[in-house]
Formats: sequence, structure tokens, C-alpha cells
Amino acid sequence: MSQQISHRIHSRYERTLTDVSFSGQTVMLRLRVHKFFCQAAACPQSIFTERLPELCEPHGKQTLLRKRVLEHIGLALGGQAGARLATHVGMPVCGRTILRALHAFSLPEGKPAPRIVGIDDWCWKRGRTYGSILVDLERHQPIDLLPDRSVETVKSWFQAHPGVEIVSRDGSAEYATAIRQGAPQALQVSDRFHIIQNLAKAVKLLLARCRDEIGSTQWRPLTPPHVQRAQQARRGQRLSQYQQIMALAKEGVKDAEIARRTKLSVRTIQRWRAHDSFPEVKRRQRRSRFDPYKGYVLRRWQEGCTNGYQLWRELREQGYAGSARSVYNFLQPLSKGLVTPALQQELACFSAQETTWLFVRDPDDLDEKQRTSLSTVCQTSATAKAAYQLVQSFMTMVHQRTGNQLDVWLETVAQSQIAELDSFATGIERDKAAVLAGLTLPWSNGQVEGQITKLKLIKRSMYGRAGLDLLRQRVLNAA
Repeated sequence: MSQQISHRIHSRYERTLTDVSFSGQTVMLRLRVHKFFCQAAACPQSIFTERLPELCEPHGKQTLLRKRVLEHIGLALGGQAGARLATHVGMPVCGRTILRALHAFSLPEGKPAPRIVGIDDWCWKRGRTYGSILVDLERHQPIDLLPDRSVETVKSWFQAHPGVEIVSRDGSAEYATAIRQGAPQALQVSDRFHIIQNLAKAVKLLLARCRDEIGSTQWRPLTPPHVQRAQQARRGQRLSQYQQIMALAKEGVKDAEIARRTKLSVRTIQRWRAHDSFPEVKRRQRRSRFDPYKGYVLRRWQEGCTNGYQLWRELREQGYAGSARSVYNFLQPLSKGLVTPALQQELACFSAQETTWLFVRDPDDLDEKQRTSLSTVCQTSATAKAAYQLVQSFMTMVHQRTGNQLDVWLETVAQSQIAELDSFATGIERDKAAVLAGLTLPWSNGQVEGQITKLKLIKRSMYGRAGLDLLRQRVLNAA
């Protein structure tokens, strides 16, 4: 086009545009538009049509305002739901039209390049296929969706955005490798929530292991003296065999020969040699007929009823099939003060899952009942008590961002010889720089988790039928 003003009118024609509705009624605009002669002799376009850039697009059949309204309806609701709403307010349109508008929609240009980014995965199908979402932590907005969480895909994205300075992520080894290769200048920050989640898993395993230690203080009948003597004799025999096995192994005798001399199986020899110390026998605590009635007996004991025969009669009316002698055996530790009724009621409700969250929570946030339960567990298990002190010191680092104390905490864990916490500390050592940054800097993946929640809502509102392109448009432009 010659870009010259022309006043020579060639002809006129009518143009019809659909506008936004008014009071629920469809509005149609009929315009009389001119065609002009071009006055430039060298212009190949001898006739051109009058443009209306503030009202509509060239060859468009709707106003720009209506187009923007339909785009925002589509971003909020999608195709079919958006079409139903638009028809209800007087702008009849089909779902495919809204989807075409969404695919053509683009973010405004000129946004600053992201400096501080959070990345996490989200699932197309749980346990099968995953994508990745990237969020600008400074502007609180998602900036991209990736089709997977592979190292190559994530690395390519960071290579295309060289201005990234800080990246917050979870403990994924794939993300760590991709960021290290694609953005070597960026500081990686391990998300505090995922660190605490890993700590909680270690604490849960620890409490499950301490269940036997806690259960040893639970209410059981006293072991008769003759049974104790028999158990000690058997232990002495096993200890003698263990010492003999270790002495022969030290001399270089093969396991098969040791088994022949001690008359034990080769598998037993191998299992005993695998221990650093004498393996004690762990006796299974079998469930007795009396167990379902412990709560009732403890309550009656606290009420002052200490007559064993009377308690046995009351239990028999409730369906207890054991003998009176069994009741007497269970009452004997109570009468000698070896068992505290209040303590037993707390231990009867012990749950490793529930106790885990008592370990990681702030003590000031616990109510009286929770504090009592926590105190009971720590009193009955020395291992749990030591672990609780270590967990609380780590949580203080998390809340106060005192990452400079991490090395001291790791040394204390190593000295404690608590296997579960030692395993957690080993994981920290593998990603120590990112964990230290997470315990020092204010950035985390909290925003990213919130954006993933919004993404799931949008994905499910489309019944899982949307492809990545449409889902990406709705997630990025919904912000």
C-alpha cells in the first residue's frame, strides 16, 4: 500500500458486525463502508477498503469488544460451558468458536524476563504421565507449561531463558540435573515443604520401629520367675554359640564348617555374622483375650474397684471368655504400682502417623491432650525422645531460616546413631547446597503448589479432553 490519503470514492457497501448483547438481546451493527481509489500511480492496489481498527478486524464479523468478552469467557469456563453462558446472556455462539478464539489468544508483549522461578511437576494421569509448570515467583504468575519433566525438555527451557537467577524446586534429581545443565548460573533452592515431608517420613519409620520399645512398657502380666530363668538359660546358650561362631570366623573358618561344628544352619551363621553385636531375640507380643477389655478395667481400677473376682464377673457379662486367673495376672502389675493407668490409656491410642505430626509441629500450637500424648511417647522411648529433640531443632532452622546451623545439626544426627534420621541426613548431604539455600532464602514452592491446584481445576473442568496447547492457554492467561 502507498500509505497516502485518498478522497476519491470508488463505491460503498454494507458490513454487518455482531456486538455484545444489550439487556439480553443480540445486537447487530450495520455499517456503510467506503471503497477508495489509490491516487499513487505505482501502487499495485488500485482500490482499497476503509478500515475500522478501533471497532473490528479486517474481514471480521464481530466487534473487538465482543471478541474480547468471548475470549475471557472461554478462559474462565472453556468451550462448551463458555458457549452456554454466552448464549444465556444474548451472545449465541458454539463451543468451537470459543476454542478457536482461545487458541488464537496471546499474552501481551513486553513482560519482563523471569529472574526467580519455581518449578514442579503435575500429572496428566496419576502415576503414568507428568508435565512441568514454571511460575514467576516475583510476579506470582505461571509462565509456561511443559509436556513432560524430562531433563532435556526442562534444560531446553532454561537455555531459552538465560536471565533466570534463582530456581526453587523439590528434591527431584531430574530437575536438579536439568537446571545445572540449562542454567548453570542459577542458584537452586530446595523447597522447605518437601524437606519437611521427607523428615516426616523418616520420623514415621522411626516411630514404627520404636513401637516395640514403647510396647514394652505397655500393660502385660508379670513373667513368672521360672520362665525368666528358662529365658536367661536359653539366652546364655545362644550367646555362647554366637561367641564361638565369631571366634571361628575370625580364624578364617568357612561358614559351612562353622555350621557343622555348631550344629546350626548356614543361613543362621550368615545372619548372626551380619550383626555387629549379639542379636537379641525379639519376642512377639501376641494379642490376648483380655486386650479388648483393658480400657474398661483401667477405668474401673481408677474408680476404686480393685477386686479381681468382681472385675472378672463384670467382664464375663460383657463377653470375656478368659479365666479369673488371667484377670488376676493382669491386675498384679497394677497392684504393685508397675503400671500407671493414665499412661496405659495414652499408649493404647498410640499411632505412628498421628505422633509424627506431633513431632514436627510447633509445641506452642499443641493442645493439652496432644502435649500429654507427646510427653508419654518421649517418656517411654529414649530413642523417640532423642529424635524429637533433633526434629525440633531442625524445624527451628526451617522457621527461623538459620541455615548456618545445618552442619552442626548433621554432626549431631551422625552422633545420635538413629538410622532413620541418619538416612534423612544422607539425602540432605547429596543436595546440601540447595537445602542450605532453602533454609536461608525466603523463596519456596508454595506459589507453585497453588498454581498446580488451579491447573487441576481447569483440567478437570474440561473433563481431561484438552490437549496441552489449550490447557496452556487457559492456565497462562487465566492469570
